[in-house]
Amino acid sequence: MSATMPGHSPSYRGTPVAGSAGYRRLIALTVALTFGLIMLGAYVRLTDAGLGCPDWPGCYGELSPIHARDEIAKAVAEQGGEHGPVSMGKAWREMVHRYIAQVLGLLIIAIAVIAWRRRATLRQSPALPVALVGVVILQGIFGMWTVTLLLKPAIVTGHLIGGLLTLSMLLWLWLRQVPPPRYVDAEPVAALAAPALFGLVLVSAQIFLGGWTSTNYAALACTDLPKCQGLWWPEMNFRDAFHFFRELGKTGEGENLPMQALTAIHLMHRIGAVLVAVYAGWLGWRAWRTGGVAGLGAGLLAVLVLQWVLGLSNVYFSLPIAVAVAHNGGAALLLALTVALYYRARQARLQV
Repeated sequence: MSATMPGHSPSYRGTPVAGSAGYRRLIALTVALTFGLIMLGAYVRLTDAGLGCPDWPGCYGELSPIHARDEIAKAVAEQGGEHGPVSMGKAWREMVHRYIAQVLGLLIIAIAVIAWRRRATLRQSPALPVALVGVVILQGIFGMWTVTLLLKPAIVTGHLIGGLLTLSMLLWLWLRQVPPPRYVDAEPVAALAAPALFGLVLVSAQIFLGGWTSTNYAALACTDLPKCQGLWWPEMNFRDAFHFFRELGKTGEGENLPMQALTAIHLMHRIGAVLVAVYAGWLGWRAWRTGGVAGLGAGLLAVLVLQWVLGLSNVYFSLPIAVAVAHNGGAALLLALTVALYYRARQARLQV
C-alpha cells in the first residue's frame, strides 16, 4: 500500500538512501560517456569538422557518410580538395559525435524514468533527472543550430557549456546515490561549502572564456609568453570581442573581426587562468589539509597544474590538436572536482 494519501504528493524529506548498484552503475556509465563526448566534441571543433555534414540530423539526408559518399565527393570537388569544411573524414567525425549524443540522450531518459518510478524507494526527488532530460533536449537543439546557423560563436560556445552542465548534473546525481561518508570532524569540511561554490562560479566563468577563445579561433592571437605580441597590454577591441550575436569571424556590423578583438578574447582567457590558478590553488590546498576531502583537494591541485601545462603548451607549440583536446578534458575534470567538493561540503553540513 502506498505510504502517501491519495491526492497528496510523496514527501522526500529525510536522508536520501543510496541508489541501487545497477542504477548507480547506469549513472556512472552516463557520466563517463558524457566526458568522452565532450572530448570528442572538442576534437570535432578543433579539426573544423563541425560542418562535415552540413545538414541535420542526417548527412546529406542520409543515415551515414557511407550512404552520402557521392554527395560528399561532389562537395569536396566543388571546394577544390579535402582542406575545406567537407571531407569523408570530417563527415565521419561529425556523425560519430551525433550517434554517441543520441545514445547519451537515451541513457538520460532511462535514468529519468527509473528515478520517477522509484522515487519513493530512493527518497529522492526526480526533479534533477527530469531536468537533465530538458538539458539534453536543449543540447540537441544547440547541436542542430551549430550546423544550420554555420558555427556562430555564441551557439557553439553555448553547446560546449551545455555539455559541461550535463556532466555536472550527472555527477551530482551520481554523488547522491553514494552513501555519504561519516566525518570524524564534519565542521572543517562544511566550512568549505561557500569557498567551493565561489570556486565553481570562477571555474565556470573561465570555461566560458576558454570556449569563447576556441570558437572564435583566438587561441593563437598571442603566440609569445608571458607577454602578448611583445607587450604586457597590447591594443585590444573589447566591443567587438564580446559582441555575442554575430557571425563567425565578423563584427556585429558584418565586417571582418579585427585582430585587436581576437587579442582581447585571448588575453581575458589568460587573465582568467591566473585568477583561477590562485583561487583554485588555495581551495585545493585547503581541501587537501582537511580530513575527509583531502583526495579531492589533491586532485584539484594536480588537474590545475596539468591545465597550466596544457594551456602554455597550446601557445608555445601553436595549438597541437592532441594538446588542445586534452585542455578541454582538463577543464571538464577541474569543473567535476569542484562540483564534487561543493557537494561533499554541503553534505557535511548535515553532520554538524
